[in-house]
Amino acid sequence: MTMPDILSVRELHCGYPSRPILDGITFSIHESELVCLLAESGEGKSTLLKAITGLIAPTQGQIVLAGTPVNGEPPSSQSVGMVFQDDALFPHLTVRENVRFGMQHIPGEASRRVLEESLALMGVTDIAQRYPHELSKEQCLRGALARTLACRPSLLLLDAAFTGIDSQHRYPLLTQLRRLLKQHHIAALFVTTEREDAFAFADHLMLMRKGHLVQQGVSADLYYRPVNRYTADFMGYGNYLPVKITGDKDWKSFLGEHHAARSLGLESGMMRDWLVRPQEIALALDPEGAAVIEDRLFLGTNNLYRVRVGDDVLQVQTNNWFEPDQPVRLSIRTEQPVFFPHQEGKTVITGPAA
Repeated sequence: MTMPDILSVRELHCGYPSRPILDGITFSIHESELVCLLAESGEGKSTLLKAITGLIAPTQGQIVLAGTPVNGEPPSSQSVGMVFQDDALFPHLTVRENVRFGMQHIPGEASRRVLEESLALMGVTDIAQRYPHELSKEQCLRGALARTLACRPSLLLLDAAFTGIDSQHRYPLLTQLRRLLKQHHIAALFVTTEREDAFAFADHLMLMRKGHLVQQGVSADLYYRPVNRYTADFMGYGNYLPVKITGDKDWKSFLGEHHAARSLGLESGMMRDWLVRPQEIALALDPEGAAVIEDRLFLGTNNLYRVRVGDDVLQVQTNNWFEPDQPVRLSIRTEQPVFFPHQEGKTVITGPAA
């Protein structure tokens, strides 16, 4: 059964005739769906949230919230909750008083029950009597989330809300918030520059560049099946191997011959750059191997290796342990190869995402 749309944005334009900020943005968010908008700074993320919340009026397009057009009009706090970057609690109120402030529409006993539930859900019951200046940044964010969720919104908007919180506290809080939103059937739109935050939180990702949505889908689609190099580089480390198409399902790289299970849809003889993610390469110790471990970066749950093959270097990520200078054999997954137009230059391009 199709879930109803909580938010529908169609052909949204914002900005100025000479400088568009949002240029034809279209997407929808279903009930209980958690969506993340990824973009670099200055690409229009906050402008989109301001349009949804009625702080600015779009120049063209439509925003529909729970079936009601809201273009240029602020939605009610009961339907949309907002937590922005450095969202401040009222400094003269305790955490408990801050949360109660957003519950004026809830009567009597129900208000007291929802207040205690909201404090407990965000884990701030034990600091409810403290003032904001007595709290850490993470505790302030938990208080702001409790205040917002106490209104029981159908949609939560998060504008880089987790920026500045160290990873030790950020990822547990992200996953906790994800569980709570799912349990209470609250949809969310989270905008951020951090892809790791998006991976930890979202059901659906959207990548924006210069006011356009470049690609949207589940995390794995954007990571393993990017539509262009910008998406590929933004989403993480990648190796670009120059290849020659040799048949309907075949191609050749400096590592050898490769074969796919289905047609590549490319003409034989064409030159292309093959995107290979570090996780798509397997390593095995081999005294006769043509590759050599050059360096190892320990990531905690796995290792990121620089592997030299002649004059070329590949990034390989695996939980297996190898030492520098050990000879190895490489094998690459070829189930769903991704090719881009060939770019002259270095034989293999590797590097961190934006």
